[in-house]
Amino acid sequence: MTNLQSTYLGLTLKHPLIAGASPLSHEIGGIRQLEDGGAAAIVLASLFEEQLSHEAAALDHFLTQGAESYQEAVTYFPEPDSFFSGPDEYLDHIRKAKAAVGVPVIASLNGASAGGWVTFAQSIEEAGADALELNIYYLPTDPMMTSQVVEQMYVDVVAAVAGRVGIPVAVKIGSQFSAPVNLAKRLVDAGARGLVLFNRFYQPDIDLEELEVKPHLVLSTSYDSRLLLRWIALMYGRIQADLAATGGVHTVEDALKMVMAGASAVQMASALLRQGRVNRCPRPR
Repeated sequence: MTNLQSTYLGLTLKHPLIAGASPLSHEIGGIRQLEDGGAAAIVLASLFEEQLSHEAAALDHFLTQGAESYQEAVTYFPEPDSFFSGPDEYLDHIRKAKAAVGVPVIASLNGASAGGWVTFAQSIEEAGADALELNIYYLPTDPMMTSQVVEQMYVDVVAAVAGRVGIPVAVKIGSQFSAPVNLAKRLVDAGARGLVLFNRFYQPDIDLEELEVKPHLVLSTSYDSRLLLRWIALMYGRIQADLAATGGVHTVEDALKMVMAGASAVQMASALLRQGRVNRCPRPR
């Protein structure tokens, strides 16, 4: 039998396919289904930076105004009041997830500043998470803010978090940087053990009937994998960190291409959301 074992963030995986952060991991029942469906590891649904301060109204605005999103497709999100109500609930969710499944559980934090992340990252480690994925995104709108300042913000967040926890830290970033390989190296130098490429940010649309801005996200397709396939191949061997592919992986062939390009892990989210269940996850063979 072919050995499909992989190592990601120092974690030994049965194979490279893992479940990326999505609403499917918001409930323990969904987490069990992900493991039963063949996921070698599970990235939990994100806790947003706003929720560290219990700012539910700010979270609602953050989501619906189109400032940012990613594969955790907004049309599949629960209503804001059904999110984790705060950090204590999220920590309890980590503990329950660890008790429910035998595969590695990776926590996920979403935001753009060090702030409460640093202390809370330690709590995540204490709750039993095997690793932590920092889902960093900042939308620069100040015309006086340079790209160097934005990139340094990313580096500072990683350094602050990685310097306070013993579990491995991965960073999930978008593709819209002028020199992504350089930024990748700086993030790794700051303490990142892995890079997750790439975050998919939705663009708001205008409803011509209602005359208002509406959030809009189209789930990925296999075609979307071309971008990350290129950059994983370009970073492999140049960046001393594990690379994870996310965005556009829908078939066995998609996953194989990512591994051939240099990915240690392949995250799936849109494919699982589109099916509405996890029993059609393309399992390795």
